[in-house]
Amino acid sequence: MSDNLKEKMIGALTWSSIDRIGQQGVQFIIGIVLARLLCPADYGLIGMVMIFAQFAYAMVESGLGAALVRTKNLTETHCNTVFYTNLSISIILYTILFFCAPMIADFFNQPILTIISRVTFAAILFNSMYLVPFNIAGRELDYKTITKVNITSTIISGTAGITMAYYNMGVWALVVQQTGYHFVRMICFHAFSKWKPKLLFSFNILRGYFQFSAHMLGTSLLTVIFNNIYTFLIGKFYSINQVGYYTQGYKFSDSVNFTFLAILGTSYNLFAKIQHQQERIKRILGELVKNTSIVTIPITMFLIASAKPLFFVLFGTKWLDSVPFFQLICAANLFAPIYQINIHSLNSMGKSHITFRMELFKRVLILTSILTCFTYGINTMLYGYILSCWIAFICSVLCVYKFVGNNGKQQFTQVLPGIIIGLAVALLVIGTSFISNNLYLTLTLQVLFTFALYIIIVRVFFKDLFLRLIAYIKTKKLNFK
Repeated sequence: MSDNLKEKMIGALTWSSIDRIGQQGVQFIIGIVLARLLCPADYGLIGMVMIFAQFAYAMVESGLGAALVRTKNLTETHCNTVFYTNLSISIILYTILFFCAPMIADFFNQPILTIISRVTFAAILFNSMYLVPFNIAGRELDYKTITKVNITSTIISGTAGITMAYYNMGVWALVVQQTGYHFVRMICFHAFSKWKPKLLFSFNILRGYFQFSAHMLGTSLLTVIFNNIYTFLIGKFYSINQVGYYTQGYKFSDSVNFTFLAILGTSYNLFAKIQHQQERIKRILGELVKNTSIVTIPITMFLIASAKPLFFVLFGTKWLDSVPFFQLICAANLFAPIYQINIHSLNSMGKSHITFRMELFKRVLILTSILTCFTYGINTMLYGYILSCWIAFICSVLCVYKFVGNNGKQQFTQVLPGIIIGLAVALLVIGTSFISNNLYLTLTLQVLFTFALYIIIVRVFFKDLFLRLIAYIKTKKLNFK
C-alpha cells in the first residue's frame, strides 16, 4: 500500500470514526430528550411514514453513487448526469407519494398521516440534491467535510425537533427533525463542495451506470422493504403504540453498529481504489473483519444483556415495552458489520450481481420466516429474522471465499475472538444484574465492569492491536479547522 493511500485511509477512518461517534452521540442525546417529551404513538406515526420515505431514498440513489465512486476518470458530465437523474427521480416519486398520501392514511386508519406524509416526503427532494457532492467527497476520502456536514445537520435538525416537542407539537417534532436534517445537509454539502451543477448530461454514461447499479438498486430496495416489513405489519395489524415501541427499539439498536458504521463508510471507497488488486483486497478485508468483530460483537452483547436498565435509565418506564424488540433486533444484527464489509468487497470488484443474489436469498429467508411465524406474534417473527440474518452472514463468507479468495474458515476464525469476548461481556453483565435492585446502580456497575474487562482482554490477547491504537492516539493530532 502506497504511503499516500495509507495516509488517506488513516485520515478517512479517523474522520469517519469521528463522524459516526459524534453523530451517534448527538443523536443519542437528542433521542433521549425527544423520547421523554413525546409518546410512543408519535413514533408510531412517523414510523409508518418512513416506510415509504426510505423506499424513495433508495430509488433516488439508484446505486448511481456507488458507480460514481468507482469511475476511474471522473468528469463533469459524469457528475451532472447523476445529479439530474437523481433530481428527476425524486420529483417523480414525490409527486406520486403526494397524491397517494390519503391512501396511506386510509390503509393504516390514521387520517393525520395525509398531511404528515406530504410534509415528510419533501425530504426526498432535498436528499437527491446532495448525493453527488456527498459521493464526490467519499470518492476522495474527504470524510472531514462529510463529518462537518453530518454533525451540523444532526444538531440543527435535532434542536428544532426538541424545541417543537417542548412546546407540545407531538409528532410534528419528529417530522421537522427528519425533514430538517436532509434540508440542512443539502445546504451544507453544496456550500462546502467545489463541484457545482452544470447543464451537462449524457445518456450513454447513464446507460453504463445503470448496467452496474441495477443490481445494487435491487439490493437496496430489497433491504429497505424487508427492514420495514415488520413496521408495516405491526402498523396494519397491531396498535399504533406497538409501532412506536418497535420503532424505538429498532432505532436505538442502530447504536450497536456505531463503530462499524465508521468503518463501513470508508470500506467500499477503499476497496474501489484497489478493485483490481485482489491480494490487497484479501489482506485488507481480513484486517477489517478481525478488528470490526472485536469491537462490534462485544458492544452488541453488552447492549442485549443490559437492555432493561439501559432503557429505564435513558427513556423511563413508558418505553420498557421496547426492550424485547431492541434485544431481538440487536441479536439479528450481531454479524451485520461483517456481512456488510463482505458485501462491499464484492461490490468493489464489480460483483454486484452476486450481492444482489445474496440479498435476494436473505429476503426469501426473512419472508419465509414471517409467513411461518406471523400468527405466533411479533417476537416469534423476530426470532425468524435472527435466524435468517445469521444464515445470510454464513452465505456472505462463502461468497467471499469463492470470489475474493479469502479462506472461509479463516474468516470464521477472525470473527471467533469477538464472539468469545462478547460472551464474556454478556455473562459479566448478567451476573452484575443480581447485585442490586436499583437499576441506576446496576447499569453503572455493568458499564464500569464491562469496560475494565474489555480493556484487560484486548490488552492481554490483542497486544499488538492495542499498542498500535495507543500509539496512534498519542501521535495523531486532529485538526478541526
